[in-house]
Amino acid sequence: MDGISPMAWRLLRVAAGYEQRGVEREVDDLMQAHLSMLENGTRGLSEARRRVLFDLYTADLGADQVEAIVDNF
Repeated sequence: MDGISPMAWRLLRVAAGYEQRGVEREVDDLMQAHLSMLENGTRGLSEARRRVLFDLYTADLGADQVEAIVDNF
């Protein structure tokens, strides 16, 4: 999780078909502002929160898609 850039977090979210408000509805106690800070690189989330987001975003993405986004962005 530490090696994922802010841009890659945003691209994973978009590739998974989520808007920030949609993620807010899917994950308890996570606000759109938290996602904005993560995706802008101004503040990180805990490892546990990043794991929840990663699992949500990658549930319907192929391993090749995830690898391409994380490695190239």
